[in-house]
Amino acid sequence: MNKPVLPKPNLTKSSLSLWLPTTDGGLEIYRLAASRTFPAKLEGTLNRVAFSAAHVVADPRADVDPWLTAAIDWDKTIAFREHIWDLGLGVAEAMDTAQRGMGLDWATSLELIQRSVRAAKARGNALVFSGAGTDHLAVEDAKSIDDVIRAYEVQLAAVEKAGGRIILMASRALARLGRNAEDYAGVYDRVLSQVREPVIIHWLGDMFDPALAGYWGTADLDRAMDTAVAIINANAAKVDGVKVSLLDKQREIDMRRRLDPRVKMYTGDDFNYAELIAGDDKGFSHALLGIFDAIAPAASYALSLLATGDEAGFHDVLGPTVPLSRHIFKAPTRFYKTGIVFMAYLNGHQDHFTMVGGQESARSTLHLAELFRLADQAGLLADPELATRRMQAILTTRGIDA
Repeated sequence: MNKPVLPKPNLTKSSLSLWLPTTDGGLEIYRLAASRTFPAKLEGTLNRVAFSAAHVVADPRADVDPWLTAAIDWDKTIAFREHIWDLGLGVAEAMDTAQRGMGLDWATSLELIQRSVRAAKARGNALVFSGAGTDHLAVEDAKSIDDVIRAYEVQLAAVEKAGGRIILMASRALARLGRNAEDYAGVYDRVLSQVREPVIIHWLGDMFDPALAGYWGTADLDRAMDTAVAIINANAAKVDGVKVSLLDKQREIDMRRRLDPRVKMYTGDDFNYAELIAGDDKGFSHALLGIFDAIAPAASYALSLLATGDEAGFHDVLGPTVPLSRHIFKAPTRFYKTGIVFMAYLNGHQDHFTMVGGQESARSTLHLAELFRLADQAGLLADPELATRRMQAILTTRGIDA
Protein backbone atom coordinates (compact mmCIF):
# COMPACT_ATOMS: atom_id res chain seq x y z
CA MET A 1 0.00 0.00 0.00
CA ASN A 2 1.25 3.50 -0.78
CA LYS A 3 1.39 5.46 2.43
CA PRO A 4 0.54 9.15 2.43
CA VAL A 5 3.33 11.64 2.62
CA LEU A 6 2.87 12.92 6.15
CA PRO A 7 4.33 16.35 6.90
CA LYS A 8 6.85 16.49 9.71
CA PRO A 9 6.36 19.19 12.35
CA ASN A 10 9.17 21.35 11.01
CA LEU A 11 8.63 20.75 7.33
CA THR A 12 8.91 23.90 5.20
CA LYS A 13 5.48 25.29 4.46
CA SER A 14 3.97 25.65 1.05
CA SER A 15 4.85 28.74 -0.96
CA LEU A 16 1.14 29.35 -1.55
CA SER A 17 -0.61 32.14 0.32
CA LEU A 18 -3.67 34.36 0.11
CA TRP A 19 -5.44 37.05 2.07
CA LEU A 20 -8.23 35.73 4.29
CA PRO A 21 -10.76 37.70 6.36
CA THR A 22 -10.50 37.73 10.14
CA THR A 23 -13.13 38.04 12.86
CA ASP A 24 -12.09 41.62 13.67
CA GLY A 25 -13.07 42.77 10.20
CA GLY A 26 -9.53 42.79 8.83
CA LEU A 27 -7.47 40.64 6.50
CA GLU A 28 -4.45 38.47 7.13
CA ILE A 29 -2.00 36.67 4.88
CA TYR A 30 -2.52 32.95 5.30
CA ARG A 31 0.33 30.70 4.18
CA LEU A 32 -0.65 27.15 3.37
CA ALA A 33 0.82 24.21 5.23
CA ALA A 34 2.66 21.30 3.63
CA SER A 35 0.01 19.07 2.09
CA ARG A 36 -0.60 15.39 2.67
CA THR A 37 -1.45 13.03 -0.14
CA PHE A 38 -3.67 9.99 0.19
CA PRO A 39 -4.32 7.05 -2.15
CA ALA A 40 -7.12 7.64 -4.66
CA LYS A 41 -8.26 4.03 -4.27
CA LEU A 42 -8.45 1.69 -1.31
CA GLU A 43 -5.65 -0.82 -1.16
CA GLY A 44 -6.37 -3.63 1.26
CA THR A 45 -9.51 -4.28 3.27
CA LEU A 46 -11.43 -2.59 6.06
CA ASN A 47 -12.67 -4.01 9.36
CA ARG A 48 -15.37 -1.37 9.77
CA VAL A 49 -18.39 -0.83 7.53
CA ALA A 50 -18.11 2.80 6.51
CA PHE A 51 -20.61 4.88 4.55
CA SER A 52 -20.31 8.40 3.29
CA ALA A 53 -23.60 10.24 3.14
CA ALA A 54 -23.09 11.91 -0.24
CA HIS A 55 -24.02 15.38 -1.49
CA VAL A 56 -25.61 16.21 -4.83
CA VAL A 57 -24.05 18.49 -7.43
CA ALA A 58 -26.44 21.21 -8.56
CA ASP A 59 -26.72 22.21 -12.20
CA PRO A 60 -25.92 25.95 -12.28
CA ARG A 61 -26.95 26.24 -15.95
CA ALA A 62 -30.52 25.08 -15.43
CA ASP A 63 -33.27 27.63 -15.98
CA VAL A 64 -35.03 27.10 -12.64
CA ASP A 65 -35.75 29.03 -9.46
CA PRO A 66 -33.30 27.29 -7.09
CA TRP A 67 -35.40 27.90 -3.96
CA LEU A 68 -38.31 26.10 -5.60
CA THR A 69 -36.89 23.53 -8.01
CA ALA A 70 -33.93 21.19 -7.71
CA ALA A 71 -31.74 20.93 -10.80
CA ILE A 72 -29.08 18.22 -10.57
CA ASP A 73 -25.93 17.68 -12.61
CA TRP A 74 -26.36 13.92 -12.80
CA ASP A 75 -23.00 13.15 -14.38
CA LYS A 76 -21.04 15.00 -11.69
CA THR A 77 -23.26 13.63 -8.94
CA ILE A 78 -22.71 10.01 -9.97
CA ALA A 79 -19.01 10.66 -10.61
CA PHE A 80 -18.68 11.71 -6.99
CA ARG A 81 -20.22 8.43 -5.89
CA GLU A 82 -17.69 6.58 -8.05
CA HIS A 83 -15.00 8.46 -6.14
CA ILE A 84 -16.48 7.26 -2.84
CA TRP A 85 -16.68 3.67 -4.02
CA ASP A 86 -13.10 3.76 -5.33
CA LEU A 87 -12.04 4.50 -1.76
CA GLY A 88 -13.78 1.43 -0.40
CA LEU A 89 -16.59 3.35 1.27
CA GLY A 90 -20.30 2.80 0.88
CA VAL A 91 -22.72 5.49 -0.25
CA ALA A 92 -25.63 6.50 1.96
CA GLU A 93 -27.89 7.88 -0.74
CA ALA A 94 -30.56 10.59 -0.67
CA MET A 95 -30.00 11.45 2.98
CA ASP A 96 -29.88 14.85 4.68
CA THR A 97 -26.36 15.42 3.27
CA ALA A 98 -27.98 15.34 -0.19
CA GLN A 99 -30.26 18.12 1.11
CA ARG A 100 -33.20 15.77 1.51
CA GLY A 101 -35.96 17.95 2.91
CA MET A 102 -33.85 21.07 2.37
CA GLY A 103 -34.14 21.50 -1.38
CA LEU A 104 -34.32 17.90 -2.60
CA ASP A 105 -37.89 16.61 -2.90
CA TRP A 106 -39.00 12.98 -3.00
CA ALA A 107 -39.39 12.78 -6.78
CA THR A 108 -35.82 13.98 -7.35
CA SER A 109 -34.59 11.82 -4.47
CA LEU A 110 -36.09 8.74 -6.09
CA GLU A 111 -34.40 9.50 -9.39
CA LEU A 112 -31.13 9.94 -7.50
CA ILE A 113 -31.63 6.58 -5.79
CA GLN A 114 -32.41 4.85 -9.09
CA ARG A 115 -29.36 6.30 -10.80
CA SER A 116 -27.07 5.51 -7.87
CA VAL A 117 -28.28 1.92 -7.55
CA ARG A 118 -27.75 1.37 -11.28
CA ALA A 119 -24.22 2.79 -11.02
CA ALA A 120 -23.48 0.55 -8.03
CA LYS A 121 -24.68 -2.56 -9.83
CA ALA A 122 -22.61 -1.65 -12.90
CA ARG A 123 -19.46 -1.89 -10.84
CA GLY A 124 -20.26 -5.23 -9.25
CA ASN A 125 -22.76 -4.25 -6.57
CA ALA A 126 -20.87 -1.49 -4.81
CA LEU A 127 -22.26 -0.71 -1.38
CA VAL A 128 -25.21 1.69 -1.37
CA PHE A 129 -28.13 2.08 1.01
CA SER A 130 -30.81 4.69 0.28
CA GLY A 131 -33.07 6.82 2.39
CA ALA A 132 -36.78 5.97 2.63
CA GLY A 133 -38.98 8.24 4.68
CA THR A 134 -42.27 10.09 4.52
CA ASP A 135 -41.20 13.42 3.05
CA HIS A 136 -43.61 13.28 0.10
CA LEU A 137 -46.38 13.61 2.71
CA ALA A 138 -46.67 17.22 3.86
CA VAL A 139 -46.63 17.31 7.65
CA GLU A 140 -49.88 19.28 7.74
CA ASP A 141 -51.57 16.65 5.55
CA ALA A 142 -50.73 13.79 7.91
CA LYS A 143 -53.83 13.28 10.04
CA SER A 144 -53.15 9.91 11.64
CA ILE A 145 -50.49 7.34 12.43
CA ASP A 146 -51.88 5.22 9.60
CA ASP A 147 -51.08 8.09 7.19
CA VAL A 148 -47.46 7.90 8.34
CA ILE A 149 -47.33 4.13 7.85
CA ARG A 150 -48.79 4.41 4.34
CA ALA A 151 -46.25 7.11 3.46
CA TYR A 152 -43.37 4.90 4.61
CA GLU A 153 -44.80 2.01 2.58
CA VAL A 154 -44.80 4.10 -0.60
CA GLN A 155 -41.12 4.95 -0.32
CA LEU A 156 -40.06 1.50 0.87
CA ALA A 157 -41.72 -0.04 -2.16
CA ALA A 158 -40.08 2.47 -4.52
CA VAL A 159 -36.56 1.91 -3.17
CA GLU A 160 -36.94 -1.86 -3.22
CA LYS A 161 -38.36 -1.74 -6.75
CA ALA A 162 -35.18 0.10 -7.77
CA GLY A 163 -33.15 -2.76 -6.29
CA GLY A 164 -31.94 -0.72 -3.35
CA ARG A 165 -31.23 -1.39 0.32
CA ILE A 166 -32.97 0.89 2.79
CA ILE A 167 -32.04 3.45 5.40
CA LEU A 168 -35.25 4.09 7.32
CA MET A 169 -35.25 7.84 7.82
CA ALA A 170 -36.86 9.70 10.70
CA SER A 171 -40.27 11.13 9.84
CA ARG A 172 -41.32 14.72 10.46
CA ALA A 173 -44.93 13.61 10.25
CA LEU A 174 -44.37 10.96 12.93
CA ALA A 175 -42.58 13.51 15.12
CA ARG A 176 -45.70 15.66 14.92
CA LEU A 177 -48.29 12.91 15.45
CA GLY A 178 -46.52 10.36 17.63
CA ARG A 179 -47.45 10.93 21.26
CA ASN A 180 -45.77 8.05 23.05
CA ALA A 181 -43.63 4.95 22.74
CA GLU A 182 -46.61 2.88 21.64
CA ASP A 183 -47.22 5.12 18.61
CA TYR A 184 -43.60 4.74 17.48
CA ALA A 185 -43.57 1.00 18.10
CA GLY A 186 -46.74 0.64 16.04
CA VAL A 187 -45.18 2.44 13.07
CA TYR A 188 -41.76 0.81 13.16
CA ASP A 189 -43.09 -2.70 13.87
CA ARG A 190 -45.50 -2.43 10.93
CA VAL A 191 -42.94 -0.98 8.52
CA LEU A 192 -40.09 -3.30 9.47
CA SER A 193 -42.32 -6.36 9.07
CA GLN A 194 -42.54 -5.57 5.35
CA VAL A 195 -38.91 -5.01 4.34
CA ARG A 196 -37.16 -7.61 2.18
CA GLU A 197 -33.71 -7.12 3.69
CA PRO A 198 -32.46 -5.67 6.98
CA VAL A 199 -32.44 -1.87 7.08
CA ILE A 200 -30.43 0.82 8.81
CA ILE A 201 -32.56 2.94 11.15
CA HIS A 202 -31.60 6.60 11.36
CA TRP A 203 -32.15 8.56 14.57
CA LEU A 204 -31.58 12.14 13.47
CA GLY A 205 -31.41 14.69 16.27
CA ASP A 206 -33.21 18.01 16.19
CA MET A 207 -29.91 19.88 15.86
CA PHE A 208 -29.91 18.53 12.29
CA ASP A 209 -33.64 19.02 11.74
CA PRO A 210 -35.66 21.06 14.27
CA ALA A 211 -38.88 19.43 12.98
CA LEU A 212 -37.72 16.16 14.59
CA ALA A 213 -37.78 17.50 18.15
CA GLY A 214 -39.37 15.02 20.55
CA TYR A 215 -38.71 11.99 18.35
CA TRP A 216 -39.58 8.61 19.89
CA GLY A 217 -42.44 10.37 21.71
CA THR A 218 -40.53 12.38 24.27
CA ALA A 219 -38.09 15.26 24.67
CA ASP A 220 -36.28 13.25 27.37
CA LEU A 221 -33.35 11.64 25.54
CA ASP A 222 -32.98 8.87 28.14
CA ARG A 223 -36.60 7.81 27.65
CA ALA A 224 -36.26 8.25 23.88
CA MET A 225 -33.31 5.87 23.88
CA ASP A 226 -35.24 3.32 25.92
CA THR A 227 -37.98 3.38 23.28
CA ALA A 228 -35.58 3.22 20.34
CA VAL A 229 -33.57 0.34 21.81
CA ALA A 230 -36.73 -1.63 22.63
CA ILE A 231 -38.09 -1.23 19.08
CA ILE A 232 -34.78 -2.07 17.43
CA ASN A 233 -34.04 -5.11 19.57
CA ALA A 234 -37.58 -6.42 19.13
CA ASN A 235 -37.03 -6.28 15.36
CA ALA A 236 -33.35 -7.23 15.30
CA ALA A 237 -33.76 -9.70 12.44
CA LYS A 238 -34.96 -6.81 10.25
CA VAL A 239 -32.33 -4.29 11.33
CA ASP A 240 -28.79 -4.21 9.95
CA GLY A 241 -27.87 -1.31 12.21
CA VAL A 242 -28.77 2.06 13.66
CA LYS A 243 -27.20 5.41 12.84
CA VAL A 244 -27.31 7.83 15.74
CA SER A 245 -26.91 11.54 14.94
CA LEU A 246 -27.07 13.24 18.32
CA LEU A 247 -23.50 14.63 18.52
CA ASP A 248 -23.25 13.04 21.96
CA LYS A 249 -20.61 10.35 22.14
CA GLN A 250 -21.59 8.93 25.54
CA ARG A 251 -25.19 8.39 24.48
CA GLU A 252 -23.95 6.58 21.39
CA ILE A 253 -21.67 4.38 23.47
CA ASP A 254 -24.46 3.64 25.95
CA MET A 255 -26.84 2.71 23.14
CA ARG A 256 -24.20 0.64 21.38
CA ARG A 257 -23.79 -1.52 24.48
CA ARG A 258 -27.55 -2.09 24.74
CA LEU A 259 -28.16 -3.23 21.16
CA ASP A 260 -28.86 -6.81 20.18
CA PRO A 261 -25.50 -8.32 19.07
CA ARG A 262 -26.89 -8.71 15.54
CA VAL A 263 -27.38 -4.95 15.19
CA LYS A 264 -24.51 -2.67 14.21
CA MET A 265 -24.00 0.81 15.61
CA TYR A 266 -23.16 3.30 12.87
CA THR A 267 -21.76 6.48 14.29
CA GLY A 268 -23.39 9.62 13.01
CA ASP A 269 -21.39 11.78 15.42
CA ASP A 270 -19.51 14.28 13.26
CA PHE A 271 -17.83 15.69 16.39
CA ASN A 272 -16.35 12.50 17.88
CA TYR A 273 -16.20 9.91 15.09
CA ALA A 274 -12.52 9.05 15.37
CA GLU A 275 -12.67 7.75 18.92
CA LEU A 276 -16.07 6.10 18.40
CA ILE A 277 -14.83 4.17 15.35
CA ALA A 278 -11.65 3.15 17.18
CA GLY A 279 -13.83 1.92 20.03
CA ASP A 280 -12.93 0.49 23.43
CA ASP A 281 -12.63 -2.89 25.10
CA LYS A 282 -16.41 -3.30 24.95
CA GLY A 283 -16.98 -2.53 21.29
CA PHE A 284 -16.79 0.00 18.48
CA SER A 285 -18.97 1.87 16.03
CA HIS A 286 -19.09 1.48 12.28
CA ALA A 287 -19.58 4.72 10.36
CA LEU A 288 -22.27 6.50 8.39
CA LEU A 289 -21.13 10.09 8.27
CA GLY A 290 -21.73 13.26 6.31
CA ILE A 291 -18.19 14.43 7.01
CA PHE A 292 -16.83 11.41 5.11
CA ASP A 293 -18.08 13.14 1.95
CA ALA A 294 -15.55 15.93 2.56
CA ILE A 295 -12.67 13.81 3.89
CA ALA A 296 -13.17 10.55 2.00
CA PRO A 297 -9.53 9.91 0.98
CA ALA A 298 -8.24 10.53 4.51
CA ALA A 299 -11.06 8.49 6.04
CA SER A 300 -10.42 5.56 3.72
CA TYR A 301 -6.70 5.55 4.42
CA ALA A 302 -7.18 5.91 8.19
CA LEU A 303 -9.61 3.00 8.21
CA SER A 304 -7.18 0.88 6.22
CA LEU A 305 -4.52 1.54 8.87
CA LEU A 306 -6.95 0.60 11.64
CA ALA A 307 -7.64 -2.67 9.84
CA THR A 308 -3.95 -3.55 10.04
CA GLY A 309 -3.89 -2.85 13.78
CA ASP A 310 -2.15 0.52 13.42
CA GLU A 311 -4.42 2.54 15.71
CA ALA A 312 -1.79 5.25 16.18
CA GLY A 313 -1.62 5.72 12.42
CA PHE A 314 -5.42 5.79 12.25
CA HIS A 315 -5.56 8.64 14.75
CA ASP A 316 -2.64 10.44 13.11
CA VAL A 317 -4.59 10.66 9.86
CA LEU A 318 -8.16 11.03 11.11
CA GLY A 319 -7.55 13.08 14.25
CA PRO A 320 -6.60 16.30 12.41
CA THR A 321 -9.86 16.13 10.45
CA VAL A 322 -12.00 16.46 13.57
CA PRO A 323 -11.54 20.26 14.07
CA LEU A 324 -12.66 20.76 10.47
CA SER A 325 -15.70 18.56 11.00
CA ARG A 326 -16.67 20.35 14.19
CA HIS A 327 -16.46 23.63 12.32
CA ILE A 328 -18.54 22.40 9.37
CA PHE A 329 -21.18 20.97 11.73
CA LYS A 330 -21.28 23.85 14.21
CA ALA A 331 -24.66 25.30 15.12
CA PRO A 332 -26.95 25.81 13.33
CA THR A 333 -25.93 22.28 12.37
CA ARG A 334 -28.50 21.88 9.61
CA PHE A 335 -26.38 24.20 7.43
CA TYR A 336 -23.44 21.80 7.41
CA LYS A 337 -24.21 20.87 3.79
CA THR A 338 -22.79 24.23 2.71
CA GLY A 339 -19.38 23.27 4.08
CA ILE A 340 -19.55 19.80 2.56
CA VAL A 341 -20.23 21.20 -0.92
CA PHE A 342 -17.60 23.91 -0.48
CA MET A 343 -15.01 21.20 0.19
CA ALA A 344 -16.10 19.39 -2.97
CA TYR A 345 -15.63 22.63 -4.90
CA LEU A 346 -12.19 23.30 -3.40
CA ASN A 347 -11.09 19.76 -4.21
CA GLY A 348 -12.22 19.81 -7.84
CA HIS A 349 -15.19 17.44 -7.66
CA GLN A 350 -17.39 20.18 -9.13
CA ASP A 351 -16.67 23.35 -11.07
CA HIS A 352 -18.84 25.76 -9.09
CA PHE A 353 -20.05 26.58 -5.59
CA THR A 354 -23.78 26.44 -6.27
CA MET A 355 -26.24 24.34 -4.29
CA VAL A 356 -29.76 23.02 -4.50
CA GLY A 357 -32.08 25.46 -2.75
CA GLY A 358 -29.52 28.25 -2.94
CA GLN A 359 -27.90 26.86 0.22
CA GLU A 360 -24.46 28.16 -0.74
CA SER A 361 -25.55 31.33 1.06
CA ALA A 362 -26.24 29.54 4.35
CA ARG A 363 -22.73 30.11 5.80
CA SER A 364 -20.77 33.34 6.11
CA THR A 365 -17.59 34.26 4.29
CA LEU A 366 -15.74 34.07 7.62
CA HIS A 367 -17.03 30.54 8.08
CA LEU A 368 -15.75 29.50 4.65
CA ALA A 369 -12.39 31.14 5.27
CA GLU A 370 -11.93 29.24 8.53
CA LEU A 371 -13.00 26.05 6.77
CA PHE A 372 -10.22 26.64 4.23
CA ARG A 373 -7.64 27.07 7.01
CA LEU A 374 -8.74 23.91 8.84
CA ALA A 375 -8.90 21.83 5.67
CA ASP A 376 -5.39 22.92 4.78
CA GLN A 377 -4.05 22.21 8.27
CA ALA A 378 -5.52 18.70 8.13
CA GLY A 379 -3.88 18.04 4.76
CA LEU A 380 -7.24 17.70 3.02
CA LEU A 381 -6.73 20.00 0.01
CA ALA A 382 -6.05 17.56 -2.81
CA ASP A 383 -4.62 20.27 -5.08
CA PRO A 384 -3.61 23.24 -2.91
CA GLU A 385 -3.01 25.50 -5.90
CA LEU A 386 -6.47 24.84 -7.30
CA ALA A 387 -8.06 25.22 -3.87
CA THR A 388 -6.29 28.55 -3.32
CA ARG A 389 -7.51 29.90 -6.66
CA ARG A 390 -11.04 28.81 -5.90
CA MET A 391 -10.99 30.27 -2.40
CA GLN A 392 -9.80 33.55 -3.85
CA ALA A 393 -12.56 33.49 -6.46
CA ILE A 394 -15.21 33.07 -3.76
CA LEU A 395 -13.72 35.90 -1.72
CA THR A 396 -13.75 38.17 -4.75
CA THR A 397 -17.36 37.27 -5.50
CA ARG A 398 -18.25 38.14 -1.91
CA GLY A 399 -16.54 41.51 -2.08
CA ILE A 400 -13.24 40.65 -0.43
CA ASP A 401 -10.35 41.31 -2.77
CA ALA A 402 -7.00 42.28 -1.35
